[in-house]
Amino acid sequence: MSPTLSGLLAELVMLLHFGFVIFVIAGGLLVLWRPRFSWLHIPCALYGAAIELFGWVCPLTPLEQSLRRTAGQGGYEGGFIEHYVRPILYPANWRDIHVLLGIAVVVVNVGIYVWVWRRLRRQARREAGLSPR
Repeated sequence: MSPTLSGLLAELVMLLHFGFVIFVIAGGLLVLWRPRFSWLHIPCALYGAAIELFGWVCPLTPLEQSLRRTAGQGGYEGGFIEHYVRPILYPANWRDIHVLLGIAVVVVNVGIYVWVWRRLRRQARREAGLSPR
């Protein structure tokens, strides 16, 4: 594979990875618009939270790093979040914060899903001719 193609693919993987992270964090908001997105978002959010909580490595990270090395670019140490997001948003005590990130993903999305579930339940009750609670 040519270095140029490898570099381009590394950038595409990085963009895909960033999109996945955004979807994990805020994808519950799509459920407000279309509840069917929950079938895609719930497993992604659980996987994203598990990566943070258990310190796993997303398979997109080694793929991007390998493509960067093939392109002649320097790879990076650590994970995607540590490399791209941490320097911008997080202070030096990263080890404490990444667990909080995993918990925050779960809490925020559970809150959104509870709100969506209540909204759908009220709507179903109205359609059935029952008084909403």
